[in-house]
Amino acid sequence: MATLQNIRNRGSLMIAIVIGLALGAFILGDMLNSGSNLMKPSQMEIAEIDGESVQYPEFQKKVEELSEIYKMQTQQTQIDENTWEQIREQVWQGYLQKNILGKTTENLGITVGVDELFDLIQGANPHPIIQQLFRNPQTGAIDKSAIIQFLKSLETNATPEQKAYWLYIEDQIKQDKLRSKYNTLVSKGLYVTSDEAKKSLEAKNKNANFQYVVLNYSSIADASVTLSDSELKEYYNKHKDQYKQDKTRKIEYITFEVLPSTADNAATQKWITDSKQEFATVTDNAQYVSVNSDTPFDPSYFKKEELPAAMAEWAFSAQPGDFYGPYFENNEYKLAKLDQFKMLPDSVQASHILINPQTIGSAEKAQALVDSLKRNIELGGNFAEAAMKYSEDPGSKLKGGDLGWFKRKQMVPEFEEAAFSGDVNKLYVVATRFGFHLIKPTKKGKETNQVRIAVLSRKVEPSTETYQKVYSEASKFASENQSAEAFNKAVLDQKIDKKIATVKENDREVVGLEQSRSLVRAAFQADNGSILANNEGSPIFEYGNKFVIGLLTGATEEGASTFEEAKAQVELAVRKEKKAQMLAEKLQGAASGQSDLASVASKLSAEVKEASGVNFTTFSIPAAGFEPAVIGTVCTLPEGKISAPIEGNNGVYLTKVSSFVTSADTDLKGEKTRLAQSLGYRAGAQVFESLKKLADIEDKRSKFY
Repeated sequence: MATLQNIRNRGSLMIAIVIGLALGAFILGDMLNSGSNLMKPSQMEIAEIDGESVQYPEFQKKVEELSEIYKMQTQQTQIDENTWEQIREQVWQGYLQKNILGKTTENLGITVGVDELFDLIQGANPHPIIQQLFRNPQTGAIDKSAIIQFLKSLETNATPEQKAYWLYIEDQIKQDKLRSKYNTLVSKGLYVTSDEAKKSLEAKNKNANFQYVVLNYSSIADASVTLSDSELKEYYNKHKDQYKQDKTRKIEYITFEVLPSTADNAATQKWITDSKQEFATVTDNAQYVSVNSDTPFDPSYFKKEELPAAMAEWAFSAQPGDFYGPYFENNEYKLAKLDQFKMLPDSVQASHILINPQTIGSAEKAQALVDSLKRNIELGGNFAEAAMKYSEDPGSKLKGGDLGWFKRKQMVPEFEEAAFSGDVNKLYVVATRFGFHLIKPTKKGKETNQVRIAVLSRKVEPSTETYQKVYSEASKFASENQSAEAFNKAVLDQKIDKKIATVKENDREVVGLEQSRSLVRAAFQADNGSILANNEGSPIFEYGNKFVIGLLTGATEEGASTFEEAKAQVELAVRKEKKAQMLAEKLQGAASGQSDLASVASKLSAEVKEASGVNFTTFSIPAAGFEPAVIGTVCTLPEGKISAPIEGNNGVYLTKVSSFVTSADTDLKGEKTRLAQSLGYRAGAQVFESLKKLADIEDKRSKFY
């Protein structure tokens, strides 16, 4: 089943590119309610998509299935929180596609039949995923025989997990083909007329060189612009559609950070000092460090110039068993013991054979195979032939296992130790996170005297007593301040730093608080003005080394903002509008009777700036930024005429076109093709977003995760 290893190693990138495979993190949130009520379908509904109910158990089952595929693909046994979140998002996107785009394609009669799926996998033009998985890295050609052999092997010696993985890949290929067919159908319905292409070409060919004078909005102080409530309300009523808001909660919170105390520091220093006597009697330094140190034993050897100056002077003048320290570094107390000297090369050339336990069935089988290969080769067998037949490292397999020359730190420590310390042409069996390796060093560079140092370390961390002390402080604050008024008064009286955050319902954490999803959920379950409580009803949340107490101070619901909610934004818009009017009058007055921008600029104590090569496709103006109104004006302005004041994003402008330069592009057919391709590229995503807007989607994931 070596091909499955190739799928894991090579397939994930292509699947991510073609299908958008997202993999990420998960901590299961508590259910909505306990007891029998939780078993009601309405209570277990995690979403409703276009009239179709999605139940939590069904959704979670798919999440777990995809997580098993991820573990097999990455050879990991544990998944971090971010990866779980990405897995859930991938499952969610799958539901959206099948319930929205799937219904649309079904209604249109668009399908992917059995024969078509067969052709996508084994046909003359296989799907890009298959091309990526089964392409010969040496020739670049698709190995059809490998595809057939692999599919046959699925029926004989594949594990259930491997079969599930392949079914997942097949489903992704099928879904991608459905998307492709639908997008093609839509894009074929789009058409660019010759007149459109002609106008586009003319706009691209007409390039303006122009001068401009700008008066920035910032030149008028905000305080000098008077705003009345009636003006603000009038503006708000005319532009209500612009003031939409998300469902959010505003929280204020304080933190009680748990940091090591002076006693914790002293205790750590004493531990490392007291350990010196025992460490001195140890003969197996690596084992002692591995068992007792906060930092794993480093088997690397170092040249003198690779060590810090003070340690280097000690190491290369000391004897094995001598000590350096204790010393403090990176919040750790450390004690270094010289382990041994060895003459070692800076680089080696080696070959290896990799056997992966997962693809062969178990670690025992993998090690047995490696041991068998070692015996056969030592009895006269050919290493290169064995590598080409058995190795699961695609990068070296076809080279007979040859890895070429490599320096230190390019391989995992266990592999490096065998390659650099082993004798040339001797065989060594080593286990790493990739599997079991049969390693043969073949050549070595110039050897130098190098030293290995065993470092015993202990991090300075808060003790249980310190945690209890800080928790007691947080608990005392929470018990004495159970209302918003008491909370805020205590914060002021005790001069505690209060932080503010606005969160959305599906936010995974509050910025600055690691893995704080539970605080977000608490904010959406609390009443405005109340102290937040966790799942156990406690007002104290714990994130990393911080105890957190929070207060809900504001809430907005999804939809149109009220005038009061939008007032701050309305003030900005009306103030800008008034400033624009004031600046426009100023520019108009200065430009009256003038034909030269330099004269206008002189009256205003401003500067005349220049821009060149601007046309309708230009994105921004040098030194001015994104100013579409200015670009649109100069492209239609008669040459030599000063424009009327133009209200831009950053200020109000006067412009004057110095000249137009016409490009010689007359390829009308090519322009028509380009515009059609641009429409086609945008069609798929835009149509799917439109279908999503038409579908009634109720996302309740935040109640479960």
